[in-house]
Amino acid sequence: MGLSGKYELQSHENFEPFMKAIGLPDELIQKGKDVKSISEIVQNGKHFKVTVTTGTKVLHNEFTIGEEAEIETLTGEKVKTVVQLEGDNKLIVQLKGITSISEQSGDILTNIMTVGNITYKRISKRV
Repeated sequence: MGLSGKYELQSHENFEPFMKAIGLPDELIQKGKDVKSISEIVQNGKHFKVTVTTGTKVLHNEFTIGEEAEIETLTGEKVKTVVQLEGDNKLIVQLKGITSISEQSGDILTNIMTVGNITYKRISKRV
């Protein structure tokens, strides 16, 4: 099955400290902390389309494993990076000092983002 699917955010830890650390303004942090987000992943071989919808904010990224791609960060900045696939269920990417690891197991998608010593964990369930 791979990573393809639509996932709804079930819980998250350390949202506010992480968003502050990456420079998101306080008003956006307050708006976003209680909003459910939907992540949709479409995998076609090594090519991925990832769309994350949080309220009215839509983040859309497209990339091919092992090839440089321009990825939009949570702050709206576009960064060139290379996404790696570990096994068939774990995406790993480095974006401007942020390490993001998304791992799918059964109907659960776990995303862990780390900047410095702050870790933000998101748990989403397939819908």
